Amino acid sequence: MATAPAAARRDRTHYLYLAVIGAVALGVIVGFAAPGVAVELKPIGTGFVNLIKMMISPIIFCTIVLGVGSVRKAAKVGAVGGLALGYFLVMSTVALAIGLIVGNVLDPGHGLQLTDAARAAGEKQAEGAGEGTVDFLLGVIPTTLVSAFTEGEVLQTLLVALLAGFALQAMGSAGEPILRGIGHIQKLVFRILAMIMWAAPVGAFGAIAAVVGETGVDALKSLAVIMIGFYVTCALFVVLVLGTLLKAVAGVNLFSLLKYLGREFLLILSTSSSESALPRLIAKMEHLGVSKPVVGITVPTGYSFNLDGTAIYLTMGSLFVAEAMGTPLSVGEQISLLVFMIIASKGAAGVTGAGLATLAGGLQSHKPALVDGVGLIVGIDRFMSEARALTNFAGNAVATVLVGTWTKEIDKERAAEVLAGRIPFDEATFVDDHAPAAAPAEVPEQRDETHREPAVKV
Repeated sequence: MATAPAAARRDRTHYLYLAVIGAVALGVIVGFAAPGVAVELKPIGTGFVNLIKMMISPIIFCTIVLGVGSVRKAAKVGAVGGLALGYFLVMSTVALAIGLIVGNVLDPGHGLQLTDAARAAGEKQAEGAGEGTVDFLLGVIPTTLVSAFTEGEVLQTLLVALLAGFALQAMGSAGEPILRGIGHIQKLVFRILAMIMWAAPVGAFGAIAAVVGETGVDALKSLAVIMIGFYVTCALFVVLVLGTLLKAVAGVNLFSLLKYLGREFLLILSTSSSESALPRLIAKMEHLGVSKPVVGITVPTGYSFNLDGTAIYLTMGSLFVAEAMGTPLSVGEQISLLVFMIIASKGAAGVTGAGLATLAGGLQSHKPALVDGVGLIVGIDRFMSEARALTNFAGNAVATVLVGTWTKEIDKERAAEVLAGRIPFDEATFVDDHAPAAAPAEVPEQRDETHREPAVKV
C-alpha cells in the first residue's frame, strides 16, 4: 500500500529535474542575449551551492559515526581507509599519465598571444595558492571540536567523525542510545536536504547564466582545442579506465551506475561543483547496498584525495600554458611539475575554481615564469570545471563500489536490483524508512558480524 505515495514522490522529483534542465537552457539564452544582466545573477547560483554546502558537514558526521560506531573491530575501518587511499593514489597517477599523453599529442596553446589582461589574471590566481604539505596536514586539525562544522572543512569533519565513531566503539552497549540518536539526526538532515533540492532550478539558472555572460563566445572559439580535448580525455578515462575496472572487479556495468546517478550529474553540470552532489552520493551509495562504513569513509576521503579529473586538468593546463608562453616543457620537467601539483592539490576536488588556483599556485612554486600564462585559461576554466567535477564524481562513485567489493561490504543482489530500477531511491527522505522497525534493537547482537546494510524486503 506504500507503493502509490512513493510513486507520487518520484513523479514530483522527476518534474523537478526536468525544471533544472529547462533552467539551464534558459540560463544559456539569457547569458548570450543579456550578458550584463546574466553576470548579476551569479549570487543566485552561489547561494544555492552554499545551501547544499552547509549540509555537507552534518551529513558526513552522521554517516561516518553511524558506520564506524556500529563496527566492532576498528581494524576494519583502518583497512577500508587504507585501501581507498591506495586506490586514489594509483588512479590519480593513471589520470596524470593519460593527460600527459593527450596534452603532448594535441600540442595546445600553440600560436596564442599573452595580453596584459591575461597576465594580470594569471598573477591574481597565483596569490595565496601555494599551500605547503605541513600547512595542509595542520589544517586537518580543527581549532575546536565544533569548528569543523562551522568552517565547512571536509577533512576536519572527517577527523572529528572518526574520533567520535571510535569513541562509541569503545563505549560498547552504552553508546547504543547515542547511535540511535545520531540516526534520527541523520534522517532530519537528509529531509532538510530534500527540501533544499527544490531550489535547484533557480540555482542552476543563476549559475549558468552568469558563466555564459562572463565568458561569451569569443573566448570559447580561441580556446576550443584544449577545452574539447579535455572533455574527450575525461570521457575516455571514465569509460575505458573506470568502466573496465568496475566491470572486471565488481561485475557492474558503468553505464547502469551512471544512469542511476543521472540526477547527481545534472546537478553537478548546473553548478560546476561535485561538492553539490556529495550528500546525495552518500545516500545513493548506501541505498545501492554498500555498507555505511565503506560509504562514510570512501566518499568524503575521495572528495579530498580522488583527483582524477583535476589531475588531467593540471596536466593539460600546464602543457597549454607552457606552449602558449613559448617555453615548452621537457618530459622530465612535465613529470616533476605535475607530481608537485598533484601533492599540492589535496582538497580541491569538489570546490568550484579550485583547480585553476591549484594550477597557478603550482606554477608559482615550481616555475614562476609560467604563472602569467594562467590568465589565458581563465576564460574557459568554468567550462573545464564542469568536466573536472563530473570526472571526479564518477571516480568517487566507482571507487565506493570497488572498495565495497574488495572488502566484501556490498550487497551485490541488492545492487543489481537497484540498478535495474526495481528498488527505487526515495527522493523525499534519502533514507529507507520502510526498513524493518526492529532493526535498531537488533544492532547490538549483529555488531560482531560483518557489518552490512540489510536488503530492503518488499
